[in-house]
Amino acid sequence: MKKINYICTVLSLAFLNSCEGYLGTKTDLGFIEVPNYSVRDIAYVPIQPAFSGFVYPNDICIGFDELFYVVDAATEQIICLNESGVEQGRLSVPGVKYVRQDRRFNLLAIGSFDTAINSVAYNLSCIYRINQLQPNGDYNLQNASVINKTVHPFYFKNTFSTSDAQVEFTQIAVLGSPNSEKNNRYYVSRSGPSENNANQGPDDAIILFDNNDEFLSPISVSTSSGLYTNYFKTPSGLVSFTQPPQYTAGTGDDFWFTSIDGDQALQVQNIEFIETDFGADYIPNIYPKDTSLALHSINEPNRFKSPISIAMAGDASRYLFVVDSEKDSLYQFTANGLEGVPPPPASGEKKYVQVSFGGEGDGPMQFNEPRAIAFWKKILYVVDAGNGRISRFKCTLDFE
Repeated sequence: MKKINYICTVLSLAFLNSCEGYLGTKTDLGFIEVPNYSVRDIAYVPIQPAFSGFVYPNDICIGFDELFYVVDAATEQIICLNESGVEQGRLSVPGVKYVRQDRRFNLLAIGSFDTAINSVAYNLSCIYRINQLQPNGDYNLQNASVINKTVHPFYFKNTFSTSDAQVEFTQIAVLGSPNSEKNNRYYVSRSGPSENNANQGPDDAIILFDNNDEFLSPISVSTSSGLYTNYFKTPSGLVSFTQPPQYTAGTGDDFWFTSIDGDQALQVQNIEFIETDFGADYIPNIYPKDTSLALHSINEPNRFKSPISIAMAGDASRYLFVVDSEKDSLYQFTANGLEGVPPPPASGEKKYVQVSFGGEGDGPMQFNEPRAIAFWKKILYVVDAGNGRISRFKCTLDFE
């Protein structure tokens, strides 16, 4: 039996050897051209034309209705635009400087309110709640109505001092929550001269309102050194993780703020809200500098001079954008505080690419006192106040 198997094996090998190319010949792949990968320059490029027709634009908001709202401080108007920059309507609001939209599509506009106290005229900081929905079902800005006014300082006290007239609301950040009672609460940054006001802390503060514009409390911050009721110094920019569009808007009480106090080494910070069985705390979340990944970080001391505003991308990237009105520059950071954007996966690079830009001037990549920023569908909008325009930019990584 073994002899028969041996004979069969020999005959099989002989048969295979006699059939030239029985298993096929090796295919010549020389005709295939191997592509050479080259890294595209990673930077922001201007999209022309810029949105124009403003006198002194001071703020921009991308609404949850996916319309754009621009504040022209010179004309004291909120101007509604579509994505193409075509005007959809405008509304005059006394002294308006800033605007945000909550998830009910109400606008919250920071302006001023004229009143007389003890026969003396005062111009007080005020938050206007504006409803664009008409009784007949129409939705537009030009026929909108003011449905509430929150005037400083009467949301928390009945008395008034002359220093109250020097206090200003500076920005609003709307909060999202699956709890309907907590949804549409909002933070307000506030700046003023007094270091202590009875029952609600210093003028320089970030304060919390509920979704019915009722004042809840000032924010105190817990650090390793103790609890600080006066943690915020001249706060200006303010942003939460609740950003449009509606279906991807984040929730929670965390926020970022900027300070334009030149004596502060860290002028942009993240404040994290932590709730435990023992209570709730607001804690600074400091991001360490990682030079192996990026040249700079958002918490780098003295990185800014006057970071007037901050914005967050509503997409999965959660990029952070800061404009410095004194440096006439824009800075971009990742959600973990590293400056720049990750390089393309196929590039072989590990370090983030710095895409921050600016400088004083009226060129397409320059600014003259930038005041605010917004990010929508991979396009960056910068309120270039001194040049009277809304400049638009797109990163070369985002071009098809």
